[in-house]
Amino acid sequence: MIDPKEMTGLEIMQAFARGMFPTPGIAKTIPMKPAEVEHGRVVFTAIADASHSNPLGGVHGGFAATVLDSVTGCATHTLLQVGEGYGTTDLNIKMCRPIPFDTNLIAEGKVINAGRSLVISEGYLRDEAGKLYAHATATNMIVR
Repeated sequence: MIDPKEMTGLEIMQAFARGMFPTPGIAKTIPMKPAEVEHGRVVFTAIADASHSNPLGGVHGGFAATVLDSVTGCATHTLLQVGEGYGTTDLNIKMCRPIPFDTNLIAEGKVINAGRSLVISEGYLRDEAGKLYAHATATNMIVR
């Protein structure tokens, strides 16, 4: 049996991508799943559906914010040592265009600076043709 308390962050994220851990609740609310995991970088796929609509009938901005918080945080997660955790302290989102419904989107998160206690990462939400829908930067605090 796999014990995440004895695994590095990268090992945990790789096991999650292989389906060795249960899907977190947020990944059921906002359909997203890991496609690639490496040290300092993750790629998820995500699809907005009618359950993510706002009062005006478009995709709520919280969809992009949640996906980008997830990939920037999970990129940070890949740097953690055994027993460490992290928490988002700052998340900045730039919406570039409306998120489409029922379209496979690719979210990439990568670490751009890692210090002893803080990690800065960035994330992009694009379609399969590479069109940018949203961009984020995030700061995560390492918890030991």
